[in-house]
Amino acid sequence: MSKKTLVEKAIRNHAEVAYASELSVLLDEDKNNPKPLNWKLSPRAVVLYLVGGTTPRGKKIRPKFIGDRKLMEMAVATLAADRGLLLYGLPGTGKSWVSEHLAAAISGDSTLVVQGTAGTDESVLRYGWNYQQLIAKGPCLDALVPSCTLRGMQEGKVVRIEELTRIPSDVQDALISIMSEKVVAIPELNVERKAYSGFNIIATANNRDRGVNELSSALRRRFNTVTLPPPETLEEEVKIVRNRVEELGQTFEFPTAPPAQEELQRVVTIFRELRSGVTIDGKRVKSPTGTLSTAEAISVVNNALATAGYFGDGNLSARDLAVGLVGAVVQDLNTDPAIWNEYVENVVKERKDWDDLYKACKDIKL
Repeated sequence: MSKKTLVEKAIRNHAEVAYASELSVLLDEDKNNPKPLNWKLSPRAVVLYLVGGTTPRGKKIRPKFIGDRKLMEMAVATLAADRGLLLYGLPGTGKSWVSEHLAAAISGDSTLVVQGTAGTDESVLRYGWNYQQLIAKGPCLDALVPSCTLRGMQEGKVVRIEELTRIPSDVQDALISIMSEKVVAIPELNVERKAYSGFNIIATANNRDRGVNELSSALRRRFNTVTLPPPETLEEEVKIVRNRVEELGQTFEFPTAPPAQEELQRVVTIFRELRSGVTIDGKRVKSPTGTLSTAEAISVVNNALATAGYFGDGNLSARDLAVGLVGAVVQDLNTDPAIWNEYVENVVKERKDWDDLYKACKDIKL
């Protein structure tokens, strides 16, 4: 009996790999634009990569960020001016996505990432030690384990710090000297490591974490803040959901037909109305405890496609969507079931052509 061969396919590639062809096109056409030292692309090309459009030679670039172009120009200008960039906003507004693509376009490497948690210690931002080497040789460069931050400094690359406000305040402040002096001192070896041109920090934080570990005023001064709002219009949010669902569908190869525009609009409409507390026709509704972000709308559609493909007839149905919708909306079992049922009865039930979704939602018992 022969052994089953593992099919080697990455579930998710880094941005510089997934979008290598676009980055290559932009690099080829970007020879005359001024760029900061050690940047792969010029600021103008970085913004084009992020917001999408057509290159001077007519090559199409897909948008990674759908929204106000000025926000991306401000973010790129901040990094070009050697200021740290803090991407701030609600969960699910694409902060990490934008951060990754900025690093990929500027440094050609989005892998220098610090994931902020309550357990993050100073060594994750500065350096640590290989204790076997330390015991065998004592403090020496061979025993030093550089952090992603230190590697970014030495390689002249952008470093990403995710969920900065999740990191304890005393650990956050280790960034102050790094961002102001552009140096990491290693007193155990009586040496220091300087940052080279191209090094910078992009941090993300969400406003639901306000008050968890607020940034000190000294650290906040080292950053320029760009707030990423939820998509402004229904059409904009539907476009974001469609783009991401199509990309994820190609990755997971669901045996499902692409979702119809009407199904995407229904999901996004529900999320936007419950998020804002007002329906598109001006009726007041209660908002549940969940965030109901664009990222969660993408997850609902993606899960529905998997259900339709593997357990249905391959066509996305209201029943496939209903389970995901209820799971996204009902987070607090004490309050959210009543809010959801009221919305279903007063809004979903009254809408023309939403009968299938109404029946599917009512079939799910809370």
